Amino acid sequence: MTAGNATFVFRDTAVLSVSIAEAPLVVTSAQIDAELAETYERLEVRPGLLEGLAGIVERRWWPQDVTFADAAAMAGAKALADAGIDSGAIGLLIDTSVSRANLEPSAAVDVHHQLSLPSSAMNFDLSNACLGFVNGMHMAGMMIDAGQIDYALIVDGEGSRQPQERTIERLKSPTTTAQDIFDNFATLTLGSGGAAMVLGRASDHPEGHRFVGGVTRAATQHHQLCVGDLDQMRTDSRALLEAGVELSVAMWTEAAETFSWSDLDRYIVHQVSNVHTSAITAALGIDPQRVPMTFPTYGNIGPASIPFTLAREVDDLRAGDRVGCLGIGSGLNSSVIEITW
Repeated sequence: MTAGNATFVFRDTAVLSVSIAEAPLVVTSAQIDAELAETYERLEVRPGLLEGLAGIVERRWWPQDVTFADAAAMAGAKALADAGIDSGAIGLLIDTSVSRANLEPSAAVDVHHQLSLPSSAMNFDLSNACLGFVNGMHMAGMMIDAGQIDYALIVDGEGSRQPQERTIERLKSPTTTAQDIFDNFATLTLGSGGAAMVLGRASDHPEGHRFVGGVTRAATQHHQLCVGDLDQMRTDSRALLEAGVELSVAMWTEAAETFSWSDLDRYIVHQVSNVHTSAITAALGIDPQRVPMTFPTYGNIGPASIPFTLAREVDDLRAGDRVGCLGIGSGLNSSVIEITW
């Protein structure tokens, strides 16, 4: 197997908007600790790890009647309004959500219907764990550059309520072991939210924020380190972190031959935890002050976390700022896309 990055450069793609939908129900880590207090005491596991170690104070849940597609559609509607683009102009819709209620049909058809997109708008799901949204940005940029479409809408809707409720209930069992707690720890760090981005042709939108290019790299020998569904997610957190850092360093080092990413104005890193953020910034030599964080109050929102964090940073970005979006998805895959604001 040949090792190395896949490198891509964009010619005429720009971000016209990036928007979010916030889940309204706040669930604190202290609440989860209280739910699991008896289990922690029996197993002599110290409470407070979600907040003290992972740095996650709270996360959000959707009400029971809000679907994953609803969350994606809410974010998509806001992104269209923020971009000032009529839904009839969209030529491509990609739903990148990990959370999905059914194997078929695609979640994209639900979002397409809710947003009244035209019948000419190609629509499909693109799933690649927490890297899906970045992959969607890449694919949409290629289609815009190729002249196949004028505008693309990428959406994502995630919900952590079901896996967390079921995981908490399982961990209350008298047969739960300390290893079960650690295997399911990452599930309790997840969050809920929606995010969306409208992309268009840079030559038609000088006010847009240009895609520059990026890289992607795989290390799929690690595909068993994190395996999950809507009922549970079992993760070897330490091994996943070590493998993810190793993959990111290899990708980042080779990318230096084409891109200069040592001094970007912002690094929008996939939001996981304090431990993950510290490890990635140290390994890549990134200034932590240039890494905005949303995980302390929103948790890990999966593939929505990069656009979600970018959207919350928009008001502080200035024309000409260089922004790197760095994602890692269990499996493992890693990608970076550079945007000039």
